[in-house]
Formats: sequence, structure tokens, C-alpha cells
Amino acid sequence: MIETFGQALRRLRGSRSLRDVAALAACGKSYIADLEKDRRFPSREIAAALDRALGARGELIALADARPGANPLDQAHVLQRGLHESLTAGPLSDHSLDDVEYTVARHGRATRYRAAAELLPELLAGFTDLRLMLCGRQSAPVRKRLTISVARMSGLMALTLLKLGDGRSAAWWGTGRAAAAAAEDRATLSWMYAQEAYQLYYGGDLEGALELAGRAQQLAGGLPCVGPALAAPLAARAHALLGRRAETSAALAEAEAALQRLDPADAVASAFGYSESQFRFHGGNALTHLRETGPAGEQQERALELYPVSDHMDRALVRLDQAMCLAIAGNAAEAAAHATDTLAGLRPGHLSALITYRAAELVARVPEARTVPEMRVLREMLALPPGERAGNGADQSRDGTRP
Repeated sequence: MIETFGQALRRLRGSRSLRDVAALAACGKSYIADLEKDRRFPSREIAAALDRALGARGELIALADARPGANPLDQAHVLQRGLHESLTAGPLSDHSLDDVEYTVARHGRATRYRAAAELLPELLAGFTDLRLMLCGRQSAPVRKRLTISVARMSGLMALTLLKLGDGRSAAWWGTGRAAAAAAEDRATLSWMYAQEAYQLYYGGDLEGALELAGRAQQLAGGLPCVGPALAAPLAARAHALLGRRAETSAALAEAEAALQRLDPADAVASAFGYSESQFRFHGGNALTHLRETGPAGEQQERALELYPVSDHMDRALVRLDQAMCLAIAGNAAEAAAHATDTLAGLRPGHLSALITYRAAELVARVPEARTVPEMRVLREMLALPPGERAGNGADQSRDGTRP
């Protein structure tokens, strides 16, 4: 039988007097007595005060939420959450820490195939648990590992909000960097700076992106970690947009070398990794910016061969680079049709702000955009509300972009 609020309060009060507990919760002695006999039911504020006073770690709050007469399924959910919070706030074992780190790594892999809006609630729930763990009594080594997990999760939150087009993503980079610095983890801090550089890049701050990419490489200090492997190709893309051919070539060579130095466990499809498919995508993008359509096309074809069909965002961005190369070569109609097909082949949840930005950039850079019928179709698609731009993903497109 489920314990009532009054029964739990009596158990937690133990040998303490009603008067003492009432004083701690700033309420009357008779009120506490009525609560224990289930004659009255507390407000959430009183339940929270009693919970703090008796060190109940959320148990009394959970029971207060499960009011008499509530749906049994709702009561079960509230009680489950209270138990979960109580367990989460306690000292962590090595097995518990391993599970936390596994969950963070799993979220990192999920960024490659799950829509940002789907992933966001799970990230929020994960942060709730991490906060409870950090508030608990943990040893210094445990706290360090938890802080690194906070840093990595902050990066995932920033990336997710960036894909959703939410400008508040920038604040999460600061939280992640603060956590990585507190844990004195250079590899994670380097990764944070490299990922933040991408936000500046997509926001048009190319010099700022180059500065953060350099910071990521400096922090790594020669460590074979993901930060430099992410930062170097980003630098190549920024240099290419600025028309710096020599710097672009040097950065691409540096990126390839950084990729080769990675441990195989880090050369994977994850927000925390960097793979050859990403290198080919980024290299092709840099060459597209330099208008070197032949070499760019080779990189794009290789990227599409390497990317799994589940990696919707990067595959779409590669195809939009292909469309840009077609436009550069003077094939505006084919470029627009290729871009339209790419957008239509995505389910709505996968049509991120980055993808629509890149498609809009194609329209903006083609002089014939207002006279070519295919370009007009693409412009009209981009003018639709976000939920109406993408197709239903039911049919297979020419290169397997649709699942």
C-alpha cells in the first residue's frame, strides 16, 4: 500500500517534537498534527518547507503532489519521480557514474540522426538529474566526472538550440566552458571552443570563428583529441569564405592530419567525435566557397557515400553544396531543382534552421533567381511556415536522402 503524506511525515519526524518540526517549517504545532493524521493536506510550499526541514530529499514534495483522489496513474508517476530524485541525489557508485557517462555519449550519437526538437526534452531531463547529483555529497573524483558530463551536455544543449534557431544557445557555450575549466579537462574545453566556433561561423562572424578555432587548437596542445579535428576544417571553411586560398589549403591539410591522429573511438558519428564523412563534407564546402567545383564535387560524392542515410542534416547540407556548385557552373534551374528536392525529402523535424539558411543562401547568390521558374519554386518553399516546407519523407529521393 502506498504511504500517505501523513504517514511519511510521522516517520521522518522520528523522535523530534511536533513543536520543533512546526518551528522549522514556520507553521503551527496543531497543523503538523493534523497533517500526520491525514486530516489536512499541505500546500506545495509547506510540503517543500517540511521536506527541507526533515531532509526528505523530495519525498514529501512528491507525496504532496499526489493528492487524494488523483488519477492513480498520475500518482504513480509522481511517486516514481520522487523515488528517482531521492536515488539520484545520493552518493554515486562507479556503476552509476558509468551509466551517466554512457547516457551523455548516447545523446551525442543521437544528434547525428534525431531531430533537435525530439532530443531537447531528454537533454532537459538529463540536466535535472545532473543538478541533483551535483547537489549531493560527492567525493572530489566523482564531482570532477560529473562536471565533465555537465560540460558535454551543455555543448549538446547549445548545438540543439542552434539547430532550432534559438539564439539562447550562446549562453550554453559559456556554461559548458565554465564546467570544463572547473574540471581542468583540456580536451573537453578544446571541444567546447571548436563547437562554439561553428556557431559564430554560421552567424557570419568569420574572424570570431577563426579566433575560437585557434583557441581550440591551442588548448589541445598536441593532444590527439576531437577539438583540433573539428576546429581545423572550420577554419578552412572560414578562410575560403574570405577568399584566402593558401590558408584554406593549409587548414584542410591540418584537418586531415588531426583526423588521422584521432583514436578510432573518437572517429565516430557523434557530436563528441569527428569522422571522415564530416571531413569530406567540410572540405567540399570549403572548396565550394572557393568556386572550385570539380574538387568540391569529388568531396561531396565521397561524403554522401560515407554518411548513413539516417544522418539527415549533414546529407542535406552536402546536397545543398552540390546545388551551389551547379549554380556556380551556370545551371541555375538544375541547382534550384536539386535544392528543392533536398528540402522536400526531409521530414519536418529534420528541416533545421541551418538547412533553410543554406538553401536561402543559394537563392541569394544566383542572379537569375527571379527569372528561373525552378528558383521561384524554391523561393516559395522557403517562404512557407517551417512545418510546411518539408515533405513527408515517404518516398525515396534520388540519392537515398529520405529514410
